[in-house]
Amino acid sequence: MEDNAYTALVVGAGIAGIQSALDLADAGVRVVLVERGDCVGGNMARLDKTFPTLDCSSCTLTPRTSEVARHPHVRLLTRTDLVAADPVPEGHRVRLRVRPRYVDPDACVSCGRCAEACRLAGRVPRTFDLGLGRGSAVDLPFPQAVPSAYAVDPDRCLHLTRGRCGRDGPRCVAACEVGAIRLDERPREETLTVGAVVVATGYDPYRPDHPDTGRPELGYGQYPEVITNLQFERLASASGPTGGQLRIAGRVPHRVAILQCVGSRDRTTGASYCSRVCCMASAKHALLARERLPGARVTVLYMDLRCFGRGYEEFLERAQRAGAVFRRGNPSEVYRRGDDLVVRFEDTLLGEASELPADLVVLAAGLRPAAGTAAVARLLGIGRGPDGFLAPADPRDPAPAGPGGVFLAGACAGPVDVPDAVASGSAAAAAALGHLVASAGREAAG
Repeated sequence: MEDNAYTALVVGAGIAGIQSALDLADAGVRVVLVERGDCVGGNMARLDKTFPTLDCSSCTLTPRTSEVARHPHVRLLTRTDLVAADPVPEGHRVRLRVRPRYVDPDACVSCGRCAEACRLAGRVPRTFDLGLGRGSAVDLPFPQAVPSAYAVDPDRCLHLTRGRCGRDGPRCVAACEVGAIRLDERPREETLTVGAVVVATGYDPYRPDHPDTGRPELGYGQYPEVITNLQFERLASASGPTGGQLRIAGRVPHRVAILQCVGSRDRTTGASYCSRVCCMASAKHALLARERLPGARVTVLYMDLRCFGRGYEEFLERAQRAGAVFRRGNPSEVYRRGDDLVVRFEDTLLGEASELPADLVVLAAGLRPAAGTAAVARLLGIGRGPDGFLAPADPRDPAPAGPGGVFLAGACAGPVDVPDAVASGSAAAAAALGHLVASAGREAAG
């Protein structure tokens, strides 16, 4: 048996991938955890609170991200993509491409001097904040990020895009007292053999401004007061661009409209399926808005309310008791009238058109398969459903997905909330561990 026969690869380091990696590592399996982004945590790291308890998202996530970073059986690779996978008797021989961070994570002490010195400081839209905040071409996504090391945006850095950063060279290099900046770093590839693969690539939020499947009539990208639900999370978060204050376009809103099913249950947007989490997320946003904006009028326009989880119906009632108004309505457009935004919609209970003035419009954007999902499916021989999400080999068993020990975890197989993502991660780890043990037994018997 090869020395690396018990190695497992986990693709994607959101909450589901982290849970899978930790469960496998705790069982003694050597795990390689790869993440395409700069840090682990996925979209959950962007959240302020989780429903239905309103627990701090970081309080749930941070202990896991810290543990997975220091676990002796886990090797973490960020800015890494799976580019090839070939079946072998031991499982899969995979090739990984590691894109440079341009900052040595082992040397970086996260002092932030490089970001302060950057010539573009305060001018670069922060990807982690979904464009709501501004940072530098070298940045740390958020204070609790793992790895706790800065990274250079190769599409923004003047030295990397133009070959020159001012007359005196890159200021970030001069500002870094520990010499962690590596602007000459190059991509590299690694090949390894793994006995099992857990795919946990997660989801991407629907883009209301998508050129093909967007909904331009809702004003997203045209009016700064129209944002998505995930952007609302960044406004509400203490680590967000406003320090947790619900303030948009320089003012505090007093009338908030939350529009449901934007990019879900709508064939014109390419998604006829329900994204599952949006109803409860909108109830959470309505409750947070009522608590943090005293006296604000908060209205949720919904198609149907699907409160599928334990305690979810009670959470919806809590939002209603707090003063949030839920109206069954189908929005048709958002437009500006003077200084106000106006949501025009059909009240589907009364059967008449109506208008709702607002200072802030939150679009409950649905969930889409993450970028690169189709490529991963093709490499590993995983099927996909008509919605584009990955499909298990047997619909009665959600974890096993492909030949040679490939398993699914989290939202890569369809929209899930945080508790279900954690459970899915553990289920995939258990299935992968069973596959590894069975494979070792067959090899020993042979």
